[in-house]
Amino acid sequence: MSYLLQHTAHVLTTQMSAALAEIGMSPRAHCVLAHALEAERTQAQLAELSDLDKTTMVVTVDQLERAGLAERVPSATDRRARIIKVTPAGEKIVAEGQEIVDHVHEDVLGALPESERTAFVSALNRLVNGHLATPAGAPDGGQGVRRPRQSRK
Repeated sequence: MSYLLQHTAHVLTTQMSAALAEIGMSPRAHCVLAHALEAERTQAQLAELSDLDKTTMVVTVDQLERAGLAERVPSATDRRARIIKVTPAGEKIVAEGQEIVDHVHEDVLGALPESERTAFVSALNRLVNGHLATPAGAPDGGQGVRRPRQSRK
């Protein structure tokens, strides 16, 4: 089962990366921008939602700013915090990217009989939000199992 989940995640990630690259986007950048559009969020909140470590998040936002897709603006409620605001160009590319993401997901699910699609996604959600929600800690009380490195794209 581990192999099946790892292989599936790897192949889906490569397919998503290739599809989003056609518009100059990475899955990580798309994820951050999409979450930033949903609500006013700080960089730290977006990092948590996007499952990115602090360093990767800073690099991602730097890239988005250079591309003119997002900007850091002061928070109205916490002067120490910065909100990641999506620019009009960023909004446009998120919409294009979401169409691509939806198409990739539809293509993957299309490989299953229609009667199995809902059950498959539901079962994955139950695992992700239940039994597989939290990585196991190290038996010796140490740092725990190291998370896989995020793609650098």
